[in-house]
Amino acid sequence: MTEEVLVSIRGLQLLAQDEQDEVEVVTGGSYLYRDGRHYIRYEEVVEGMDGTICNLIRLDEHRMEVTKSGLTNVHMVFEKDKKNVTYYETPFGNLRVGIAATNIDVKDTGKRIDVTVHYALDINYEHLADCTINMQVRSKEEALMLS
Repeated sequence: MTEEVLVSIRGLQLLAQDEQDEVEVVTGGSYLYRDGRHYIRYEEVVEGMDGTICNLIRLDEHRMEVTKSGLTNVHMVFEKDKKNVTYYETPFGNLRVGIAATNIDVKDTGKRIDVTVHYALDINYEHLADCTINMQVRSKEEALMLS
């Protein structure tokens, strides 16, 4: 995989009363593989706000860590069959976030990485949603060829 990559992340939250919320981000980023772990970094712009969020994803077969810094600050850990708790700092205040991953699937073909994570999300001690993250990381060259 090349250092310059295209990152596609789609998140789906299944909320109460059969509601769902879907978000998708497609952006350029950088990639590094070291000591058995994948490192993906990309910048995120928030509409209507000044500044950006720097995202760093650390990934291996069994665990995904997401660190956000800038407008928001958080270090989230996704591990199968474990609940991890953190505080999510936003411009509007802090939230206590609980993440209980039920499945993490990582497929690395050498040219592309596909990741699916299923988890339950708690905010301030209350179950908010059952969520899915689908992430695809591929070299910019491969992404351009498929366009």
